[in-house]
Amino acid sequence: MSTTSTALMTAEEFGNLPDDDLRHELINGELITMPLPKVPHGRAATRLGRPLSNFVLDHDLGEFFLSEVGFQLTWNPDTVLGPDLAFISKERLKEAGDVEGFWQIPPDLAVEVLSFGDRRGKVNKKISQWLGSGTKQVWIVDPKHSTVTIYRSETDTTTFSGSDYLESQDLFPGFRIALDRIFGPPEEQLKKSK
Repeated sequence: MSTTSTALMTAEEFGNLPDDDLRHELINGELITMPLPKVPHGRAATRLGRPLSNFVLDHDLGEFFLSEVGFQLTWNPDTVLGPDLAFISKERLKEAGDVEGFWQIPPDLAVEVLSFGDRRGKVNKKISQWLGSGTKQVWIVDPKHSTVTIYRSETDTTTFSGSDYLESQDLFPGFRIALDRIFGPPEEQLKKSK
């Protein structure tokens, strides 16, 4: 009887991969490859990320990342995830110190923008990974349904939809953005304007 052993990749090996046209994450030592996001994904990420980034900068709250930046969440086996958008508070930045590779602390906020092919089980697993590592909030942005769900825990959630304003006073006091600024006007408004 023979056995096959698959060597797990480390975060260091992952960080040394050559650049290509795909997105990668490292989950429990296994390389996960994903296609580049499509237009609805990129549009929602940009329309939410730009004003939130400006708010963080204007209020000197910490660092905001508009593109995927790696966060190492586990070691032996290593897990490195890259949220679509991320925020690290000034206090957490002091904890982290200077970083040249991947962040060695979880972000305060991880924003995941859904792509049309994302399966619910995979999304739930990622939410658990972020929250389990110490991330304070995970925002799931769903362009298909024009919703944003804030997870403070797996059972403490708030979903914004329709004409709601997205806000999170505990992380970003004073920040508010209408969902139609992120996704475009609701379907009912489009029909009435024709």
